[in-house]
Amino acid sequence: MACTKEEASTPKPAGAPTQAEPVSDLKTDKGVDVERQVVSIGALNDESGPGAAIGKPFAAGKRLLVKQVNAGDSGLLPDGWKLELVERDHAYNPQNAVQAYSDIHDDVLFLGTSFGTPNTLPLRDKLTADGVVAFPASQSSEMARHPYTPPIGASYKLEAMRALDWAVEHAGGADKVKAAIVAQGDDYGKDGLEGWTEAAKFHGVTVVSQQSVAPGQKDFAAIVTALKASGANYVLLTVLPSASGPILGTAAQLKYMPNWVGQTPAWVDRFFDPKVIPPPVFTHFYWVTGLTYWGDDVPGMKDFLTLHAKHPDTPRDFYTLSSYIQGRVQLEALKAAIEAKDVTRAGYLKALKALNTTASGMTAEPVNLTRFPYETAVQVRVLKPVLDQGTWSVVAGYARPKALNPTTSRAADVSK
Repeated sequence: MACTKEEASTPKPAGAPTQAEPVSDLKTDKGVDVERQVVSIGALNDESGPGAAIGKPFAAGKRLLVKQVNAGDSGLLPDGWKLELVERDHAYNPQNAVQAYSDIHDDVLFLGTSFGTPNTLPLRDKLTADGVVAFPASQSSEMARHPYTPPIGASYKLEAMRALDWAVEHAGGADKVKAAIVAQGDDYGKDGLEGWTEAAKFHGVTVVSQQSVAPGQKDFAAIVTALKASGANYVLLTVLPSASGPILGTAAQLKYMPNWVGQTPAWVDRFFDPKVIPPPVFTHFYWVTGLTYWGDDVPGMKDFLTLHAKHPDTPRDFYTLSSYIQGRVQLEALKAAIEAKDVTRAGYLKALKALNTTASGMTAEPVNLTRFPYETAVQVRVLKPVLDQGTWSVVAGYARPKALNPTTSRAADVSK
């Protein structure tokens, strides 16, 4: 049973045995079992809704990390400490997410996953009231502005801005770009739309079409027809894989082949499989992201691939990797909290806010959580899928979006 520091210091009754079982001086409140040395971590995911193509491998990433820690000798937590996941599937439904949070919030120290922008935003007041950190599976700019939703990686807004920089370079000038965007009708879509339109204004590019989709939408013929009629030759996809695949397929059927640029959540590694979507559909597809891809040339990748090989039932997917990296950042804070003997929710947040880490070299830029709004990365790159090899080629390396004021601090960038 977890006990607080105050409980541990309560005087013993007269005549109590002198050899009583020692009580840890570790300070705790919720989600920590001191006797068993187990920390319970919540996970609110989408494994059955429109985001399940991402949610399933994202869930697998945290499960892989828990297996690594619980096997022992990982060095990720002090000796003897283990993890327990308390998971719920909200099916990408904000009301379900609120209910799922209510079901588990008293049982966990923090949420290792809060999947999706529209499902995390309604939790913010509750997180503040309960002092619970919820790591979002979202790169919405809004996450960096709330102390209990620390993001990992560049925001969707910055991705969109970098995408338009590349479009101008790729086309050979702003006058050769007719920009369009297909955006999900929520905060994720809003973030991409703001970045795309701000960068277009900076470059003097005309946005000839703006199309909106709903999560789970099935028919995209009208959207693709409108894009084609606009003459757009560079289209940003601020959507989920459940929309990006059908949009590309519909466009191929209508013989409309612009340059498509998908934001991070528009891709899932199942697209590498020719049985899922025919490879010609991706002839003009590019991906804009600041995150690490599977097999990327980063210091921690070899160890990760070795770990994954020991658990072949774990999906080989970018989102498995992304979730795992996010979890490594979470555990750095947890290890520091345990060593500081304060594993309360407030103690965990304090340890988190002292972090400036690359998760053993697996992030392109240090994840600096020492300043607020949180200092997520600002450098983003553009990739093209090498379909027959299941990997990526870099067509535009990591760079800061040109529309950002070069004298502005990184912390201020994410607060815009």
